[in-house]
Amino acid sequence: MTGPTAPALPAARTRLRVRGTVPAGGLPLGVRLGAGFLALVVLAAVLAPLIAPYPPDAIDLDASLAGTGHAHWLGTDASGQDLLSRVLHGARTSLVAPLLLLALAALLGVTLGTLAAWRGGWVDTLVSRLTDVMYAFPGLLFVVLIIAVFGAGMTTSVLALALAYAPTIAKYTRSVALAERTKPYVDAYRVQGMGGARICAFHLVPNLSRAVVGYLVVLFGEALMSLATLSYLGFGAQPPSSDWGLMVQEGQAAVVQGAPLPALVPGTAIAAVVVAFNIVGVWAADRLGSRR
Repeated sequence: MTGPTAPALPAARTRLRVRGTVPAGGLPLGVRLGAGFLALVVLAAVLAPLIAPYPPDAIDLDASLAGTGHAHWLGTDASGQDLLSRVLHGARTSLVAPLLLLALAALLGVTLGTLAAWRGGWVDTLVSRLTDVMYAFPGLLFVVLIIAVFGAGMTTSVLALALAYAPTIAKYTRSVALAERTKPYVDAYRVQGMGGARICAFHLVPNLSRAVVGYLVVLFGEALMSLATLSYLGFGAQPPSSDWGLMVQEGQAAVVQGAPLPALVPGTAIAAVVVAFNIVGVWAADRLGSRR
């Protein structure tokens, strides 16, 4: 079998490169739609006091379980509260709380993962066994036990879930840091007399930030769903909060009365935001991981 002549090889390689390239600024359609939707949700949450047609706690019993219409675009709940206004105001809690949760979990998880990868030995063994125990213990049960001790509320839920998510982030950080610490620049800084803590804080951890941030973006949807679940069960946000998970729980009784909107509207909001974050998060994680 004869191969391609010498002049044909560069042309063939060029064609392969052209096929594999992505146009500048080009994004998959799903990522564009997901990012656009998330931008609208964030904008709506910021501008909620200005664009919401009613206060989130305004009660109008004459409009109880009203359907969609000019006065109430998405209907009302059993107390006559406007669902659109409540969803807009509830977006703040539903988006900010997962951010705080992941920030706390990342602070603890990245610290433990980096320490285990850098020190090795018994420190690595201790951190690994600790994270393994946390994995073996059901996460929801762990959170419920903490809430049972310190009381229900959004603050307690955020702290409890942060502790539950920290082992996952610690394991991921450790795996990435083990590969990073073998790179030549680490030995170069050691030769210069730089201490291990300074190398980790100013060089190792910043180089891990792309991969860790990409992983946190993927976890955001799961964190939002976990907080909504706790609010639905009565452990998270408490009335009269307009948290989406609590709204689903409060609207559940209306479904039996033939009014699905009080539960359907916040439930759809949760599902749409989680799906959008998963789409954008997977794409961002791939991009940040490839550039690391």
